Amino acid sequence: MKTSLLVIGKTKADYLIAGEQEYLKRLQRFGNIDYAVLPELKKTNGLTESQIKEKEGDLILQKLNTSDFLVLLDEQGKLLSSVGFSEWLEQAQHLGHKRLVFVIGGAYGFSKEVYEKAHFKISLSKMTFSHQMVRLLFLEQFYRAQTITANMPYHHE
Repeated sequence: MKTSLLVIGKTKADYLIAGEQEYLKRLQRFGNIDYAVLPELKKTNGLTESQIKEKEGDLILQKLNTSDFLVLLDEQGKLLSSVGFSEWLEQAQHLGHKRLVFVIGGAYGFSKEVYEKAHFKISLSKMTFSHQMVRLLFLEQFYRAQTITANMPYHHE
């Protein structure tokens, strides 16, 4: 099963970019993860949060196939330990879907339509992080899950 990570807008901070690149490089040994950056909306001054979420939602939905298993990184999602995420990921990869798609939305979250298409939601923490920082945190946890499954010494209990 292919795995993809969709994000809205480019990461701007150099230290986050360096971290993302490091984990994407490390993930190559496990068959990689497709990392797709959807364009950030322009001219949003006159738009409400709801309108921004709808427009970003349209961008996300355009990138999905009907056979995808859609997972949102969302503050209301299920909290999993690193080992729990590794176990969940192994199970999800055997559900018969062609692609497992994780999505990190923009600053305001997701539209109603994206929530309705989602099969699962994961929260990285009860704390709030910037959507750009969540990218690095997710990639690290995804890498950690891969090393747990492969019985590599990265994760310590």
